[in-house]
Amino acid sequence: MTAPIETLEFQSEARQLLQLMIHSIYSNKDTFLRELVSNASDALDKLRLESYRDKDLEADTSDLHIAIETDPEARTLTVRDNGIGMTREEVVALIGTIAKSGTADFLTKLKEAKDAAASQDLIGQFGVGFYASFMVADKVTLVTRRAGTAEGVRWESAGEGTYTIQPVEDAPQGTAVTLHLKPEDTEDHLYDYTSAAKIREIVKKYSDFITWPIRMTGEGEAAEVETVNSMKALWARSSSEVTEDEYHEFYKHVSHDWQDPLETIRLQAEGTFEYQALLFLPSHAPMDLFLRERKRGVQLYVKRVFIMDDCESLVPEYLRFVKGVVDAQDLSLNVSREILQQDRQIQLIRRRLVKKVLSTVKTMMTADAEKYATFWREFGRAVKEGLLDDFENREAILEISSFASTHDAEKPTSLREYVSRMKEGQEHIYFMTGESRSAIENSPHMEAFRAKGFEVLVLTDPIDEMWVDSVPGFDGKQFQSIAKGQVDLESEEDKKATEVAREQQNKDFESLLTWMGTALGETVKEVRLSSRLTTSPACIVGDTHDLTPTLEKMYRAMGQELPPIKRILELNPEHGLVTGLREAHASRPDDEGLAETAELLYGMALLAEGGELADPSRFIKLLSGRLEKTL
Repeated sequence: MTAPIETLEFQSEARQLLQLMIHSIYSNKDTFLRELVSNASDALDKLRLESYRDKDLEADTSDLHIAIETDPEARTLTVRDNGIGMTREEVVALIGTIAKSGTADFLTKLKEAKDAAASQDLIGQFGVGFYASFMVADKVTLVTRRAGTAEGVRWESAGEGTYTIQPVEDAPQGTAVTLHLKPEDTEDHLYDYTSAAKIREIVKKYSDFITWPIRMTGEGEAAEVETVNSMKALWARSSSEVTEDEYHEFYKHVSHDWQDPLETIRLQAEGTFEYQALLFLPSHAPMDLFLRERKRGVQLYVKRVFIMDDCESLVPEYLRFVKGVVDAQDLSLNVSREILQQDRQIQLIRRRLVKKVLSTVKTMMTADAEKYATFWREFGRAVKEGLLDDFENREAILEISSFASTHDAEKPTSLREYVSRMKEGQEHIYFMTGESRSAIENSPHMEAFRAKGFEVLVLTDPIDEMWVDSVPGFDGKQFQSIAKGQVDLESEEDKKATEVAREQQNKDFESLLTWMGTALGETVKEVRLSSRLTTSPACIVGDTHDLTPTLEKMYRAMGQELPPIKRILELNPEHGLVTGLREAHASRPDDEGLAETAELLYGMALLAEGGELADPSRFIKLLSGRLEKTL
């Protein structure tokens, strides 16, 4: 009996991606082979690991390798491995769909990309290398059988939106991908991929470091099967023997990125326990950097044997973008993720890797400012998460952090630079958090700081709301929110000169402050005079240890119950509206309209900081009534 053939449709996003591939958005089509070899290498790694863990697995692991076969007459190229293989369900899940988050967003950005290089960078972020086959092939056939199962599966597609799938009884263990090649067209960078010389050139360039033998038969009648890659692990070779191009290709292999890394980091430890590490800082953030279901971690090897992808125990959450390999000498080959979390050696390696990454970025700050600027733009938000839980490296994280500030509208500043510019006698590093730079710069809280020339850090990332409350300071200087607590910008001499006037001011306004505190008692904790205002009549500030409104909103959005947080209303004693209200209250304390004026004053202060009115319609009604009386 002939096995039934099913015709299935690609997921719509996969179909769109196929069309982009087929219409050749890459000038360098040779990279299709790198992707297929990389997938084959992963399959061999997984089989060896599975066979360590499952001694009853019926699989042949005696000669694990990758074979590349060409047929010039039929114009086919086959990449074959005897690795883990796939079941029918896995084939449909991995190839019929793009099993990644944010695919629709990715495709939108791909279409918006103005040039091939931008498109290439985006594709690399989604690890969809198999689809690259359609750059060079009119049709792709895949035959696979998962190790330990009896029945294989055959998959075939011309990339037209559908694919066929059927069971195969005599499929060998592993996966074979056969490309039915398009005609050669050197003008369109489509070369003769049935040429053994061309295949050898591509493998040498992109896949020489693959630790499994890549075999192919030479040309001619007496051609012999030869291994075309050196199989030398890059991390085990002396850095003087490895070219920058080789490091870059290895990075692309482990990260499935199409763009060169920003920085390469090598590490070797000898002594009590030995390990080698080859790490990379990417040049752009992956699209899933802030998605909960993302994968993170580096590859773990033990004595050159692949153990696992995404070893989370080796890198903390805030460095989840770091890619690469760690090869430990003294771990068990049969190690699990659970054991790794408790392993003392792994914890020591992790500590060393973190310090090395942070020190590399610090060096980058001074040695290559442009490269550092790229790093911080792409990964700064993630790195700042470490300020919340990596107490050991908190100072090092602060050293490599950059922040927008009022010193320069375009260029961010380091804390070291901020401290060097502090005014004589200034004890605090001033900052303000908010949703945008413009909201912060236009905030009433900024007025006195701007007038007196104090620099303020402008913090607009959501993570900034959280770390500023848990990090006490930097270089002996405490962080101080300009929207919380009392702000004192006067020197000791200024205080002495204005002491008498200030005491008189407090006496003059005492009655007004007490009355307003009662009138607005349901919404504010206190009403007091302000030293931070120069042009606005009023502003709202938090008590020193209160949550900011943004942080309060974030917690409530996460479903956390919080008691109502009352804030403080500060009045500008020099503003005509405030002095007029004081005089009106002194002359007619029973005037009910004054309570409405106090309410309007509070509402204006709330709006000025970007807050939300509890009852907007009442505010509009009061305001329109007042405006009407002025006409």
